Amino acid sequence: MNGIGGRRQRRVWLPAGVVCVLVAVSAAVYVVRQMSRGGLQVSDTAGLLAVVLAVAAGLVAVVALRRQSQANTAAFADAALVRGWAATLARQVRDGESGVWRQLLGNDTTRINLVYTLRPAVSRAAQAPAAGQLLGGGACGVMLPDVVTYYRSTRPLRLVVTGAGGAGKTVLALELLLAILDGRAEDDPVPVRIPLSRWDTEQQTLPQLLVERLVEAYDWPRHMAAALVGHGLVLPVLDGLDEMDPAGPDGLPDPAAPRAIAVVEALNAYQQGRQAGALVLTCRTGHYDALVPRTVVDAARVAVQPVSADDARDYLTARAWDAARWQPLIDHLADHPHGLLAAVLSTPWRLCLAATVYHRAGDPSELLALPDADAVDAHLLARYIPAAVSTVPGPDGYTAEEVHRWLHRLTRRLGPAGTTGGREAPGDAGAHGPEGTDLLLHELWPLAGPTRVRATEVALIAPAALAVLVLGLSARVLPGWLVVVLSALPAAALTVPAVTPQRWTNPRRAAWTGRRRAATGWLVVGVAAGLTAGIMAGVAVVIAVGLMAGITEEPGTGRRTRAAIRTDARLGLMAGITAGLMAVLLAGIAFGLAVGLLIGLVTGAASRRYLVFLLCLRGRLPFRLGKFLDWAADAGLLRYSGAAYQYRHRELQHWLRQHPEPPAHP
Repeated sequence: MNGIGGRRQRRVWLPAGVVCVLVAVSAAVYVVRQMSRGGLQVSDTAGLLAVVLAVAAGLVAVVALRRQSQANTAAFADAALVRGWAATLARQVRDGESGVWRQLLGNDTTRINLVYTLRPAVSRAAQAPAAGQLLGGGACGVMLPDVVTYYRSTRPLRLVVTGAGGAGKTVLALELLLAILDGRAEDDPVPVRIPLSRWDTEQQTLPQLLVERLVEAYDWPRHMAAALVGHGLVLPVLDGLDEMDPAGPDGLPDPAAPRAIAVVEALNAYQQGRQAGALVLTCRTGHYDALVPRTVVDAARVAVQPVSADDARDYLTARAWDAARWQPLIDHLADHPHGLLAAVLSTPWRLCLAATVYHRAGDPSELLALPDADAVDAHLLARYIPAAVSTVPGPDGYTAEEVHRWLHRLTRRLGPAGTTGGREAPGDAGAHGPEGTDLLLHELWPLAGPTRVRATEVALIAPAALAVLVLGLSARVLPGWLVVVLSALPAAALTVPAVTPQRWTNPRRAAWTGRRRAATGWLVVGVAAGLTAGIMAGVAVVIAVGLMAGITEEPGTGRRTRAAIRTDARLGLMAGITAGLMAVLLAGIAFGLAVGLLIGLVTGAASRRYLVFLLCLRGRLPFRLGKFLDWAADAGLLRYSGAAYQYRHRELQHWLRQHPEPPAHP
C-alpha cells in the first residue's frame, strides 16, 4: 500500500514483528551454545518453553494490532487519504470499463446517439429534464442534454434506465459511468458497475455489496474498500434488476418478485447523510412495470427509445467496409422506416449483431426475405459465432463448432438467479431465466462433475499426507503425536470441504487465509527445528516473511480474470517451497519434498481446485480455458466484468443455452 496508507500501518506492527524475530534468534543462539557444551538442562528447557510462549503471544499481538489498525483505517481514515484511494479506484474502473464499452460497441467506436425520455412517476416525482440524448444535441428540433448533464440535473441524484431487451441500457449506463470519470472532481464518488444477479439480498446490505465488489473485482483490501464506501466515494451503477427473479413460462416477470422487491426496498433505504444515496439502476421495461404496483425506486426513471430507421442506416453505413453489399438493406430501411426490419433493427444490440455478422462477407439483403422478428433473430444469432471466429481467429485454431459447444456448456454454470456464487446450478434452468451472468474461473469446477472433482482432490492430497506421516514417524526427529497432528491438519483442511457441498472461497480470500495458516504452520515447524538443530536464525526470517505476506498489498491495477488464479498458485508454490526447505533441515530431502507438496497443495486452494477441474474435463472444454475465454472476449462473444466473464448479451446467453449444437446450415 505504498503511497496510500501502508506506511501508517507498518509503524504499528513492524516493531512488534522485529522484536519477535530477535527473541527467536536469541533463543536459537542460546540453544546452539548450550548443546555444544553438553546439552540442555531441565531449567534450560523450561526457560526456552517460556520464550516460545512469549514469542507466540507476541505474534498473536502482531496479528491483533494489524486487525485493529485495519479497523481504524476503515473507520477513521482522513479525507485526504481516502481521496487518494478514490483516485486509484477511478483509474482502475476507467481502464476496465473502457474495454467493456468497446466490446459492447462490437470492437468499434461508432456510436448510436440513443434518445431517452422521462417516464411519469406514480409516487414521489423526481426532478429531471423531459428527455435527453447519449451525446446531447438536437432531436426533433429540440436541444437535449447529454447523459452526464442529464444525470447531474436529477433530484435526488438517482437514475433508473429502462428499455426493451437490447435497447442499450447497459451501453447508456457505461457511457454515463465513463463520462462521470472524465469530469470527476477530487471529492466526487467513483462509479462502479455491479451485476445485480450476484447480490444476496438476505445476507448483504448495499454498502456491503459495494465493499465486496471492490474486493472481488478490483483487488482492494477489505478495510480500504470499507473506508471508500463509508466516505461516500463509491457510486453504485447497478445493472440488471430484471435478472433477480425467475420469469414465468411466458417470459413475463414473477408478480411477487421477492428478490427484486428486496433490492428496491434496499435502494430506497440507502442514504448518505440526510440525502438519498446517489445511484444508477438498469432494468427491462416489462419487469420494472411489474414492480410498480407494489414498490418503486425513489428516482427519476427514463425509457430508452427505439433507434430510428435514419439512425440505423447511418450506423450501418459507418460500420460497412463494402457499401455495395449493404446498399439493398440500407435502401429498404429508407423506403420502409416503419417496416419489419426497421422494427427489428431498432435496438443497438441487433444493429451491432447485424454489422458483425456481415462485417467481412455475406449478403445483408438475406434479411429482407425473413418472415418475422424471431426468424431475423435466429438467422443472425446462428451466424454470429462463425462471423466472430472468422474475424478474430483463435490462437489454437478454434472452429466455430467447437466454440459454440464450449460456450453452450459454460451456460450450464449460470443457473437461476443466485446460483452462480459457487453453489451447484442445475443443468437445465428455465429458458426464460433469470440466469446468472458472471463466469468466474474458480467457480466453474462443478461443470466437470462435483463428485469427480472432489474425489480427485482427495486422491491428490491423501498420498502427500500419508508420506508426511510415514517419513516423519520414521525419522523420529519430532514427537510422534506432533507428526500425526502436522500431517492430519492440512489433510483435514482439504478433505472436509472437498466432501461437503459448500461455496468455494474466491482466490483472494483463500490467498490471505492460506498465508495466515501457512504462517502458523511455519511457526510450529520453525520452533521445533530451532530446538533440535539450531537453525532458528534462518527460519525466523522465513517466519517474519510469512507473517508479513499480504499485509502490504495494494489494489491491483486493471486485474484481469486469470490473475487471481495465478496469484493463488504463486502463494501455494511459495508456501510449499518454504515449508519443504525447513522440513529438509529437520529430516532430509524425502520428508521435505512430502511436506512441501502437502503445504503447497493446501495453501493454493483455489488454483489447485481449478487445475483439478481442468484435468477432469475430458475434452468438454478446452484445457487452456482462461486463454479461450480471453479470446472470446476479444472476439466479442464475451465481455469482462471486473474479475468475471459475461456473455456479450443476455439474448446470446439464452440462445446458446437452448442450442447445444451449432445450426446445421448457418
